[in-house]
Amino acid sequence: MIEIKNLYKSYGKTEVLKGINLNLEENKIYGLLGRNGDGKTTLLNIISNQIRKTSGEVKLYGENVFENPKQVKNICIVKDSGFGMEEIKVKKIFEAARMLYKNWDEEYKNQLVKEFDLNVRKKYNKLSRGNQTKVGLIVGLASRAKLTIFDEPSLGLDAATRYKFYNLLLEDFENNPRTIIISTHLIDEVANLFEEVIILKDGQVYIKDEVANILKKGYFLNGKEENIIPVIRNKNIIHREEFGNSIIIGIFDDLDEREKSMLRQNNVEISQIPLQKLFIYLTENPYKGGHVYE
Repeated sequence: MIEIKNLYKSYGKTEVLKGINLNLEENKIYGLLGRNGDGKTTLLNIISNQIRKTSGEVKLYGENVFENPKQVKNICIVKDSGFGMEEIKVKKIFEAARMLYKNWDEEYKNQLVKEFDLNVRKKYNKLSRGNQTKVGLIVGLASRAKLTIFDEPSLGLDAATRYKFYNLLLEDFENNPRTIIISTHLIDEVANLFEEVIILKDGQVYIKDEVANILKKGYFLNGKEENIIPVIRNKNIIHREEFGNSIIIGIFDDLDEREKSMLRQNNVEISQIPLQKLFIYLTENPYKGGHVYE
């Protein structure tokens, strides 16, 4: 559905995106992860034709998205920075969205307004931060756009409202499949939504894989160092903590049943690293890119 080839974006001498190559399939939910400054929002803004690229290609259904009115109607991006229409009433924002998105579902929008208990007669800039976020979520869900992007969709929302949004998104995705990209820092909350995860690091694609494949390579090993090291020589170490005579080592590598059995026989506890911690270790840890024990 989406083809991105050799995508670069620079602001003056600062290179933000450095040769992004991605193919995204139709009717899947993707998680876009990365630390601040790694290029997530820039990538999403280029995909949605909000800003110009420096070079490269971004195609939707085989057509360039830049200045392409036909494809703009297929893309809805919900950003944490609002709509640029802060002085008007919420109902006017919904009216504008209804005209912009060809698959807009007015009935569903009305249902969501009630679900989120939103006052549409208020001006957008008079709403609380959480209610401003709700406006964006409603636009994103009711747009039914073929490509729907949520950039930090949970700002200002309490936990109950966030989970309501996640459930509504899943329910609507099942009934009205589309391609959805979610960029968020609350990774563990939404990990069960993602089919695939894209991790950006330093303006490049660092990892792109199914969530299950990523998780099955992340392990915490807790025990005595002399019982762990022989099994993990040449493994990719991403975390290390010491606790008296024991250590906790995090690895991002394959661990077969024979190796797991050897560790358990030596009283080494094996547990899975949650996606959020795995993301932190992979994008920050100094061990990444080289083996600690050889």
